[in-house]
Amino acid sequence: MSKSRPPVLVRECGLVMDMSGYYFPFCQSCFGYPLSIFFIVINEFCERFSYYGMRALLVLYFRNFLRWDDDLATAIYHTFTALCYLTPILGALIADSWLGKFKTIISLSIVYTIGQVVIAVSSINELTDHNQDGTPDSLPVHVALSMIGLILIAFGTGGIKPCVSAFGGDQFEEGQEKQRKRFFSIFYLAINAGIQECGIHSKQACYPLAFGVPAALMAVSLIVFVLGSGMYKKFKPQGNIMGKVAKCIGFAIKNRFRHRSKEFPKREHWLDWAKEKYDERLISQIKMVMKVMFLYIPLPMFWALFDQQGSIEIQPDQMQVGENPGVPFQGPRAYGASANGPSLLPPQTVNAILIVIMVPIMDAVVYPLIAKCFNFTSLKKMTVGMFLASMAFVAAAIVQVEIDKTLPIFPTENQVQIKVLNIGNGNMNVYLPGETVVLDQMSQTNGFKTFDVNKLTSVNISSPGSPVTGVDPTFEAGQRHTLLVWAPSGYLVVKDGLNQKPERGENGIRFVNTLNEMLTITMSGKVYANISSNNISSYQFFPSGVKEYTIDSTEIASTCPRDFKSSSLDFGSAYTYVIRRASDGCLEVKEFEDIPPNTVNMALQIPQYFLLTCGEVVFSVTGLEFSYSQWAEYVLFASLLLVVCVIFAIMARFYTYVNPAEIEAQFDEEEKKKSIGKDNPLSTLEPVSQTNM
Repeated sequence: MSKSRPPVLVRECGLVMDMSGYYFPFCQSCFGYPLSIFFIVINEFCERFSYYGMRALLVLYFRNFLRWDDDLATAIYHTFTALCYLTPILGALIADSWLGKFKTIISLSIVYTIGQVVIAVSSINELTDHNQDGTPDSLPVHVALSMIGLILIAFGTGGIKPCVSAFGGDQFEEGQEKQRKRFFSIFYLAINAGIQECGIHSKQACYPLAFGVPAALMAVSLIVFVLGSGMYKKFKPQGNIMGKVAKCIGFAIKNRFRHRSKEFPKREHWLDWAKEKYDERLISQIKMVMKVMFLYIPLPMFWALFDQQGSIEIQPDQMQVGENPGVPFQGPRAYGASANGPSLLPPQTVNAILIVIMVPIMDAVVYPLIAKCFNFTSLKKMTVGMFLASMAFVAAAIVQVEIDKTLPIFPTENQVQIKVLNIGNGNMNVYLPGETVVLDQMSQTNGFKTFDVNKLTSVNISSPGSPVTGVDPTFEAGQRHTLLVWAPSGYLVVKDGLNQKPERGENGIRFVNTLNEMLTITMSGKVYANISSNNISSYQFFPSGVKEYTIDSTEIASTCPRDFKSSSLDFGSAYTYVIRRASDGCLEVKEFEDIPPNTVNMALQIPQYFLLTCGEVVFSVTGLEFSYSQWAEYVLFASLLLVVCVIFAIMARFYTYVNPAEIEAQFDEEEKKKSIGKDNPLSTLEPVSQTNM
């Protein structure tokens, strides 16, 4: 008996001719996969890392370096992002009509790399800093270079987007459908493994390095892709496919309109009216595309709602990280690195990490187990993905209900809120509409009192044995106010300026000076300058943890301490620190709470991120493979997504799967028979019957 050969793990390349006579390399394979796809996956990983690394810095770069305000920075950022999602149309046209996928990826990757280099150069101070003061002397030059760089990047990243995944799918042969499906899982994993973010908050000299690293990664991506050139299976561009499709559809509609009378028999499909002019193969391909396009009508709604995960990202502003706020926690929020406190992971990164974990689990464990029970088709997977994503918004809605129970009540546009803080050395009586409050020295009212604007007719103060003093009603509608009182005729009305929880989970701190001289306070690098006697500073904001601060005043004796520490700040709180003279002649600080810290734990977000990621993995990875082979707020989002899910499920139920390879083989067989018939002259003769004889 002859021994069976062991399976070949690596197969050498050779040239193979396709039906059109075009030669392409039949490449090495490793464990059943074309070796070329590993170059494509590495290329995609580097490209995505480059893109997201650059994009994460843009808003900070616009604000800190170009000195744009928040509105302009945000507008340009979203314009750039929109352009990145529009240019794939151009990339697809170039690939199909002119260069082919391989040359399109190479050409636009060069454009992409140049764009990354240009924006890195634009962030160099010394480019226009002629007086060497650390500030660019000609910002328009930097702005112009930045815009040129972003335009080149948008055309590069968008242009290659429709080509890379399809080019990867081209590398597989017939009978490798299983490997091709797994390739799209690996490809999507590479996309998300490349999603990383970083942040810069101060040193402008770091911007060239921060933009230079993505530029270098893009160059690496290009080099890796070129290295695999000899292994790729390449197809010639097929001409202006979109133009052919549009003309074919237009002719079918026009021809059907011309023959709309009853004397012309109906045809099986409305595209069959194009048969008088166009090849049946093209018509058949357009039919497949139209079926898939019709099936994908609900999908933009899915992605529109899926991108509303930005609303989920707002929730951490209103949540606490854990029991010990002094311990850094890597939670799902893009706070950015800071020397003043811990840095939390951006939601994109959390999503990417979960995808890297979930893709192999779904592909190697979950899908095979489900397949043993029933046929889990691509469309069923996508339907389940929609459902899971909708459940993520249900989970977000439940969390938001719990958060809302803990949030402080802020005034509406027709209300005013007042808190009274006694910073004097004696008791004070405060007469509010319908209520009289007695405050001991160094005390405040129990929270903010809410009044309708039209009912806030008078506010008066007095101390025991003194006459009543009326407070000038300078209260602004829709705002919170603090009424500082220290004597029968001594008061100050201050508009707080906080009508919501501090953003990004930070904590607001302000200081009150009860001394006779001005104070200047420095806390964690931020300065409260020249706080006058019996006055209050504005809020400044800090991340969680204990903060050190220094008080500077001529009234502080040399033997008295000037350095103090705050209490351990949590998340989303606000405090007023009152500085006064202690009994020993030195200073002491008393803390008053203005807004309580968050109490709902951020761990409650884990289910919604898990569901959202599972939905994305099941839907998006399957969508890539399927497309290639065939060609209250949260409650509202959840409801809409469920409706889309139901519509898609119904449409999927009546969708008939087609195998493009079988259809192409059928046309090839028919063309071969026609070709044989033309080569054989006897085949053109009519059969001879006995009657003719």
